[in-house]
Amino acid sequence: MTALLQADRPDFRQSEGDEPELFEQTVPRTLVHRAAISEVLLTGVRPCEDDKLRIGAQWSRGHSYYGAVAGRWHDPMLFAEAIRQAGLLLAHEVLAIPLGFSFLTETMSFDITEEGVQLGRGPAHVVLDVSLRDVVRRGNTVSAYAYDVVAHRDGRRVGSGSATAKCVNPAVYRRLRGDYTGATPSRSLPAAISPELVGRTCEFDVVLAAESRDGSRALRADPDHPVLFDHPVDHLPGMVLMEAARQAALDALRCPEGLLVACDAEFHKYVEFDSPCLISTSEREAAGPGREALSVAFHQGGTPVAGCRVTVSAGSER
Repeated sequence: MTALLQADRPDFRQSEGDEPELFEQTVPRTLVHRAAISEVLLTGVRPCEDDKLRIGAQWSRGHSYYGAVAGRWHDPMLFAEAIRQAGLLLAHEVLAIPLGFSFLTETMSFDITEEGVQLGRGPAHVVLDVSLRDVVRRGNTVSAYAYDVVAHRDGRRVGSGSATAKCVNPAVYRRLRGDYTGATPSRSLPAAISPELVGRTCEFDVVLAAESRDGSRALRADPDHPVLFDHPVDHLPGMVLMEAARQAALDALRCPEGLLVACDAEFHKYVEFDSPCLISTSEREAAGPGREALSVAFHQGGTPVAGCRVTVSAGSER
């Protein structure tokens, strides 16, 4: 073997554990409802017994939006997005829900260890064991389901998550949305909070508005953002709300480089584009050594539309 060929040998496969076949290529983007191939995190799937899937997920060290946190960790929001994508893959591959159906996420939660998101010399290869539960059918059609996720990295359990969702066919979705069918976001955005207060470097990536004169704070999201709005939608996506909860928590805790180690989100109503969605935070609480937690509430038109319980690690130990 020449020196050049030896230098090019794929030693990175050693980091993929016992199932490297799960990390060869991305799954079809249509199965995880992504327009951009670059936003597909799932890299392989293997059916298991009892409506379970084993899924590979790759977390980049340099994602265009969910980049490294404090130069030390993969962004845990990659785990949240992987959970979201796993639920869609499960729906299409196991429940045989047709493409074109709409999925309405009601709850999503995750927790992750600091070790589980530690940056290494290459991308993180994570094995997700996904279990289906609480399937509701109307005739032959699935109308709701839930699932649990356990994440392993390098053979060690590093996190878990769960989600519940409803699914409807296109005609039912149009009836549900009514006049909001095909709604489009405004490109007139309120001023952003300073990016450095919420762990960001540019205003384009900030989803939290500066405090207004009456002390309120609104959600803001640029519809031209290629990650937050990967494809056209008629309401604000749940991942945008979870990111807003993270940024609101980092600001409230005065910890811009904090690591989001847990998030428990509930989505009560669609968050529309035509009126401000106001954000408020509770008092901070201790949540273990070096960790603090608080609740983030979202209101629109005086009505609660979503809420997130967020836990942040200060990551003081180097």
